[in-house]
Amino acid sequence: QVQVTQSGGGLVQAGGSLRLACKVSAPDFWDRSMGWFRQSPGKEREAISCLGYDDSTYYTNSVKGRFTISRDSLRNTLYLDMDSLKVDDTAMYYCRATVSKYTADYYCTGNPHDPGTWGQGTQVTVSS
Repeated sequence: QVQVTQSGGGLVQAGGSLRLACKVSAPDFWDRSMGWFRQSPGKEREAISCLGYDDSTYYTNSVKGRFTISRDSLRNTLYLDMDSLKVDDTAMYYCRATVSKYTADYYCTGNPHDPGTWGQGTQVTVSS
């Protein structure tokens, strides 16, 4: 139904920038809900940023002002631009996309009936 393929990530020094990309194969890509999540060792997976079917956005407090979520409907790709990276941002990052329509807040923080498909994950490591 929905296929998700991630790219990007890697090793960067604190204060640096990275871009994550998530290619999503879904009908009406521009009109669906998708987002970015991350998981550090020993911690639960957390929602960090989502994009709603209505172009609403959600950012968790720890990334506000530093991360930007966007999508390119011509390329069916979701992006996460990460600036001013901190050591605490080190984690495995996952994208997730669904054909269902949710606002960004609900898709990130609620319990959607159809959460969709996870990407394979990509490691982001920020060194001090």
